[in-house]
Amino acid sequence: MADLGFLTEFMVPVIVGICLCVGYVIKKWIKDVDNKWIPTVCAVLGVILAIWMNGWNVSPSIILSGLFSGLASTGLHQLFKQYLEKGGKTE
Repeated sequence: MADLGFLTEFMVPVIVGICLCVGYVIKKWIKDVDNKWIPTVCAVLGVILAIWMNGWNVSPSIILSGLFSGLASTGLHQLFKQYLEKGGKTE
């Protein structure tokens, strides 16, 4: 199995946080949006934020950092959700 640890260098905490909040607002406040669209919105928003944060420069690594950070926010949401549903109990 391939080691994907190198991807962590592309994670941008600011983008993860913004996308996490936007995804949460979409899920809780816009009832007509199917959940399958939230990762797509977070990925696109992540790319836009990454390009903006890098002075509107576009490169493959900037696009990857935006995509990875935006999609990581949806994974983080699921992690928190599962943790809260368990009541914070560890097994």
